[in-house]
Amino acid sequence: MLRARGLPGGRAATAAQALCHGDLTGFTTHGLTNLARLYLPLLDSGRCDPRAEPETVTDTGAAVLLDAHRALGLWAAAEAMDLAVERARTHGLGMVSVRGGTHFGCAGFHALRAVGHGMIGLATANCGHQRLVPPPGGAAPMLGTNPLALASPAGDHPPFTLDMSTTVVPTGRIRAAARAGETIPPGWLTDADGAPVTDPAAYDRGEAQLRWLGGDPEHGAHKGFGLGLLVEVLSALVSGSGVGPQPAAGKTPTARPDDDVGYFLLAVAPSALRSPADVATAATGLFGALLDCPPHRPDEPVRYPGWHEQRRTRERTAHGVSLAPALHAELRAVADAAGLAFPDAVPSGGAV
Repeated sequence: MLRARGLPGGRAATAAQALCHGDLTGFTTHGLTNLARLYLPLLDSGRCDPRAEPETVTDTGAAVLLDAHRALGLWAAAEAMDLAVERARTHGLGMVSVRGGTHFGCAGFHALRAVGHGMIGLATANCGHQRLVPPPGGAAPMLGTNPLALASPAGDHPPFTLDMSTTVVPTGRIRAAARAGETIPPGWLTDADGAPVTDPAAYDRGEAQLRWLGGDPEHGAHKGFGLGLLVEVLSALVSGSGVGPQPAAGKTPTARPDDDVGYFLLAVAPSALRSPADVATAATGLFGALLDCPPHRPDEPVRYPGWHEQRRTRERTAHGVSLAPALHAELRAVADAAGLAFPDAVPSGGAV
């Protein structure tokens, strides 16, 4: 589908891999469900250039600034992390700042690209000009969901991968619940008076707002808000990309498209500072100690972010990913419209 929209083969393959990462790891709100609902419309509208070629604006060796020129973020952020890894081999760390980007999918996919080289990867993205969430105590949205991810080798154990939005949940979780006709837990959305909203459809009707990680101000909303600003600083101020908070933002509180998104990709090579064997031994001990922590319930052992994702990836790579019937039908319709073959459904417990 991406090649049919004009993407070169290699970059289309990277983008497809980034998209499927969501389904393999369990972050299904950032997986194939976004092909027809986000990425194809982004390309068809002209907001994303399928043949864009990132341009180097500044290069200091360890740090690079790129202009993505509206490239598809699924591959542009991946290539930027690969460049950061390349520079980290020489300098011990490599930082690539990107402006002019588009939605880049799962932040964890990009951070994990450093782990395969024995490095630590950090990936952040703001939401460009998009404004979805007000500051604590504010009446007008100012920031996006501003995701971040950090991935690290864990020695003999699955990589540590923290992949998160800085709001309680990303917008994809809200919209998935709305499509399924489900209610959501109190604490994900609030109305203008701060009261909980459990109807996910209220979000797209403009009747509810996302909450920062931490929830109420009394329980740490300033921490989620602070993390959102951290991502905005790293992703937008460093690169010069679009930002949400602007002097006129309070006067025009409606959300705007997430154009001119900024990325921050950092690769750190611990082996440049100390013996690779020492790093691996320490990582094995660190994450092994967490896994060996006595649990409250014997049937619920202690795990860390990334452990479950690797297990799901192994299982789903071997046995396939179940698709909701509605998503299967949606993808088939897209394939049929493009004249492409698509697998028939294989019923399996309400999914296909």
